[in-house]
Amino acid sequence: MLSIDTLKIGQKLTNIELYKVFGCGNSGGMRRAKKTNSLIIISSHVESIYDDRWDGDVLLYTGMGQNRDQSLEFNQNKTLNESAVNGVQVFLFEQFKVNEYTYLGLVELLGQPYTEQQLGQNGLLRTVYIFPLKLKAGER
Repeated sequence: MLSIDTLKIGQKLTNIELYKVFGCGNSGGMRRAKKTNSLIIISSHVESIYDDRWDGDVLLYTGMGQNRDQSLEFNQNKTLNESAVNGVQVFLFEQFKVNEYTYLGLVELLGQPYTEQQLGQNGLLRTVYIFPLKLKAGER
């Protein structure tokens, strides 16, 4: 049976499987699951406004919020920003196809998030937070 404990690096899950395994919401790139004390991060390369990108082995992950300036005091941005001290495990998935999420492993925040300008869903420039994330030791 599929569970958090049986996830393997490179394993592909559907949206419904993510929901069932973690008890998280079924949409969005950052999905908080209080039932499993986890945060699911999805770096989507399928029609996404977010400019997530790899810099070597560091994922520069864009925070939550599609329009207007983002905040570190807002929902999952706050959870991810405080993940080193709040006990929440952060699971990384990457998406290249609709309804297919590839598990990459547990990640940790490598340093302080920083800001940059990106276009929002409404086409207007806004300030977003970029979270430098690195796979935990032994995850890749």
